[in-house]
Amino acid sequence: MNNAITVDVEDWFQVSLFRHHINNSSWDKMESTVTDNTVRILNLFSRYNVKATFFVLGWVAERYPELVVAMQENGHEVASHGYGHQMVFDQTPDQFQEDVGRSLEILQAITGEKVRGYRAPSYSITRDTLWALEKLVDLGIEYDSSIFPIRHDVYGVEDAPRFPFKISIENKQQIIEFPISTTKIIGKNVPIAGGGYLRLWPYWFFKSGIKRVNKGGEPTIIYFHPWEIDPHLPRINVGNMKHLRHYGNLSLMEERITYLLEQFKFTTVWNVLQERNEFEEWPKTKPEWNSYAKML
Repeated sequence: MNNAITVDVEDWFQVSLFRHHINNSSWDKMESTVTDNTVRILNLFSRYNVKATFFVLGWVAERYPELVVAMQENGHEVASHGYGHQMVFDQTPDQFQEDVGRSLEILQAITGEKVRGYRAPSYSITRDTLWALEKLVDLGIEYDSSIFPIRHDVYGVEDAPRFPFKISIENKQQIIEFPISTTKIIGKNVPIAGGGYLRLWPYWFFKSGIKRVNKGGEPTIIYFHPWEIDPHLPRINVGNMKHLRHYGNLSLMEERITYLLEQFKFTTVWNVLQERNEFEEWPKTKPEWNSYAKML
């Protein structure tokens, strides 16, 4: 079974964890590692003949268009990660639409192709920001991969479906959601999607979770960032627990991604969605969505 493998293309200093430590006005003065690390990822995918989806930050694409060209020339899908890596819940609907729209203009000018997909920085489409899905439809986005069906202190819509589903928006096109992957343990959704979870969970747990989901006839979606394969990442003092979550096991990440490529089948998000015939609709009853729509 094909799973989706994705890369959230942002530089090391743009992560949401650092937003109170590094002002975005200083980004151009920082030493960038995104080109070298992304090229390493492209070479890794090439060795295993894997096509992936790259959710590219507009800020990065604007400064390093050759990276986007390399993705496209190697047969990968180019999708949007927004422009300035702003959390959705820190923006108004108009600001969000402007941010994503700016990224789409940049990416489509480079590739000459329509951008179908979007992923929010730090999965920040939550229950309070479901309005963002309507804005994505207005921008022509066909699928989103921002909803994490877990309980978390920053992101998550715990009761959202665990596998690809459609959301109907009144008087507009449906949008497909490919939620971030989880496995069920004692009735709770536990992440098996990548990032820090891939670095910090035991690999056998991660592998068994993917196998379990695939055995049930469903695809998983894996994500990671270019900075996560760089054990020499500059260190920022963010406190002990956050330091562990962000910097833990960076030296293991490339090896673990390699294991995944050897042990599972991967392709782009769009390819996985095209292979799927039926999508659950969510929510099954519309009162929550309708009450949101009336607030717009």
